[in-house]
Amino acid sequence: MHELESAADHIADASRADLQVLLRRAALVLRNVGGINLDPRTDDALTSLAAGMRTAKPDLVDLSGEWLVANSYLPVPHAVDEERTVDGNG
Repeated sequence: MHELESAADHIADASRADLQVLLRRAALVLRNVGGINLDPRTDDALTSLAAGMRTAKPDLVDLSGEWLVANSYLPVPHAVDEERTVDGNG
């Protein structure tokens, strides 16, 4: 949500691709506002893990999404900037 609020504060600086990603995430959150029904053991494990990491359970779920992207289980959420030049060194 912080990203969405920040984009709203600086909308002129946000790219179309970034706004699109943020709006899709917001729509997903709103669509799932009822929460996720988890097996009680899984819910307890997530609650314990979140407490151990000193974070809220929803933030832990967001972090798991980042892990899924980093490990190629989900596509990278940012569109490729076709106007940017690349020198081939990386």
